[in-house]
Amino acid sequence: MAAPLPEVSDLLDGLPRQRGPAAAPAHVGARRTAGPSLLRPWRLLPTPTGTPVTFGYAAVLAVTSLVAAYASPALVNALQQGSSTDVAHLVRTPVLVLLASALWVAGGLVSPYVLCFLLVLTALERRIGGARAIVVFLLGHVLATLATEGSVGLAVLAGHLPDSSLHRFDYGISFGVAAAVGALAGLLGPWLRWPLLILFGGMLVEDLIEFTDPMTNWGHLISLSIGVATWPLVRRWRHEALVARS
Repeated sequence: MAAPLPEVSDLLDGLPRQRGPAAAPAHVGARRTAGPSLLRPWRLLPTPTGTPVTFGYAAVLAVTSLVAAYASPALVNALQQGSSTDVAHLVRTPVLVLLASALWVAGGLVSPYVLCFLLVLTALERRIGGARAIVVFLLGHVLATLATEGSVGLAVLAGHLPDSSLHRFDYGISFGVAAAVGALAGLLGPWLRWPLLILFGGMLVEDLIEFTDPMTNWGHLISLSIGVATWPLVRRWRHEALVARS
């Protein structure tokens, strides 16, 4: 005699229980990751655990800015002069001054580049990692500095500028920040990318037209262009970072 068939209701009751445990976590995970920037606006700023490189760099800049604000003028002048990437220092100690000059903020903590640094470097580090974000920053800082100061050196040799131009104060984070803005734009969607480039680039062009500090203004445009030129690289880095997290 054939064995009795199992109750159909038992089989139907069992199907959802077999699929439920696998489907539930995916659904829960999708809800948790939806719109993190809207739910957690503090992610726009650096944190010790989320963006340790940007956070640590910002802490160093805060210390040097406080030193510049409250230390004796003679000490501040000596420190900043020793960190200046003028032609004379670049010829003697290029690596030292290129690194040291990026530890000061021209204008102190009230400079608009401070807020730009915090927002842009944080966003870049969250997308490609801290070490790679600093590589982009230093790429703009170093190349734009060499381009602008190199032109000053050539102008002095040609007799178009006085010898005192070889000792011109030059330090700050603005070249690196401009490069980071250009690089970050390549990781954003078109509706954010182009307004960001137009607004930031327009501000730099306006500064250049005012002709108050043409060498620095040209350096900002050069560094922004360097950041844009890194789009293929930073997009590959972002893809690698996403693969590593998955």
